[in-house]
Amino acid sequence: MFANLQRQQKLMSAKISLLSLGNAFLDPLLIIFSLLVAVAWADESFDRSYVILSLIAFSISFPGESRHDKSLRAATLDIAIGWAGIVALLVIFGYASDYLKTFPRDMLLVWVALTPLMMFLGQLVLRLSMRQSLLAGINRKKSVIIGMGELGIRLAREIQASPYLGIDVHGFFDDRNPVRLGSLDAPLLLLGRIDSLTGYASETGVDIIYITLPMTTQPRILKLLDDLRDTTVSINFVPDIFITDLIQGHVDSINGIPLVGVCDTPFHGVNGIVKRGSDIVLSILILLLISPLMLAIALCIKLSSPGPVLFVQRRYGLDGKDILVYKFRSMTVCEDGEQIRQATRNDERITRLGAFLRKTSLDELPQFINVLQGRMSIVGPRPHAVAHNETYRKLIKGYMVRHKVKPGITGWAQVNGHRGETEQLEKMEARIEFDLDYLRNWSLKLDLAIIARTVLVVVNDKQAY
Repeated sequence: MFANLQRQQKLMSAKISLLSLGNAFLDPLLIIFSLLVAVAWADESFDRSYVILSLIAFSISFPGESRHDKSLRAATLDIAIGWAGIVALLVIFGYASDYLKTFPRDMLLVWVALTPLMMFLGQLVLRLSMRQSLLAGINRKKSVIIGMGELGIRLAREIQASPYLGIDVHGFFDDRNPVRLGSLDAPLLLLGRIDSLTGYASETGVDIIYITLPMTTQPRILKLLDDLRDTTVSINFVPDIFITDLIQGHVDSINGIPLVGVCDTPFHGVNGIVKRGSDIVLSILILLLISPLMLAIALCIKLSSPGPVLFVQRRYGLDGKDILVYKFRSMTVCEDGEQIRQATRNDERITRLGAFLRKTSLDELPQFINVLQGRMSIVGPRPHAVAHNETYRKLIKGYMVRHKVKPGITGWAQVNGHRGETEQLEKMEARIEFDLDYLRNWSLKLDLAIIARTVLVVVNDKQAY
């Protein structure tokens, strides 16, 4: 039995398309090409030190991002943020190892300026070539979808929204009553019953079949697969678990037994090292820079109102475990019980100095100590008071999933306008949706973008009080 499972696992190994392969290598190769141009411009010889620099840059940037489905403006911003992050890492490592002094400054500046331009031109060339291929109809595949349900309709829309896949969906096959199916908002027509699929595939030259039937219809699926053995069509089974909301969904195995991850943290393996490493480096640098400011704020709090300088409150951390979070005290009270009232506009509990600290988010600065301790991250879902967690976890589906990662000083929700009081349930629901979206799409580039946008939000935000 297990030998058969292992054989099936090997057959299910992921296939990499030429487009995916091109996207993976495009940016890393352009980065190295730009380095070659900069070295030639500086009249330097490409010696061992440059080879090492190329390998480091390649390892940091590989695999490259897929941007062909983004607008040119979004792709340009993505290139700028991504390259800025890579340069920041190279500078940090270069200073730490004293390796940066090996290279001429002029050459490095040319490389830093030239690379994003080359990456942008690479995107233009890739888009132009793909557009020409689409217009010429080169290598386009014909496909049909078995199962005109929610999952099948969603799959059809996703394929239609991704023209660069080179796949044309002709329609659906389903055994259910056409009158019942007609009430569904399907983007394509019902072509017939499932038992007519084999003939249709042979007559029209269908290349790909997507099976989106529920797993409860296993006998029908097995019969369909048996009927299609006499064709050369490619068959893909889309499990109906994907109609649920996947958080870091992935495919794995244990000794050949296939597993499908439905909800997990993004910080496994290398991602976890990258996340923790960036938190340590950035928090140390920031604490060194802001330590005089923190001392000044502490003195002002002590002189302006009675009470402790720091407000320590229990919050839910990673995996819902209690942690202690530090803030500069901005109120006349230090509430940490079962009933906690959120701060509101013109709240009488907020001190005059506290109002300024909250408006500018300076009250959050001690949380960089939490980051260094490993209790928090610089970027992540904002921690709520334990009392608020216990209230909202009963009201909002998926609320506790946000605790699959460490809470952050700033987050995706906060830079998208969901900061401050959540007096209505809808406001908290919107905040949680952004938190879950962060878990689904985490990358170091996204973290750097959130940090950059946080500065703008703090300056312009009118919701903080």
